[in-house]
Amino acid sequence: VHAQGDTYQVVADVSQFEPPDIVVTTSNCHVAIQAEKVAEDGTVCDTFTHKCRLPEDTDPLSVSCTLTETGTLVITAQRR
Repeated sequence: VHAQGDTYQVVADVSQFEPPDIVVTTSNCHVAIQAEKVAEDGTVCDTFTHKCRLPEDTDPLSVSCTLTETGTLVITAQRR
């Protein structure tokens, strides 16, 4: 988690996954990123999991995420 001015930012490289394969959840000041690539035969061929705790002064309602064209997931949250 990086602080930049009045925001916090979490960055993850998920370029090997398609957007529908990526799930971001938040709960109790925690952010979880999960991604799973499924082969045509139904087997899971690649996974990505990352969990982190946001600082206590994070506004939980301000958490948002963006996926760049290069496959970088950027999660931002405002400081209170």
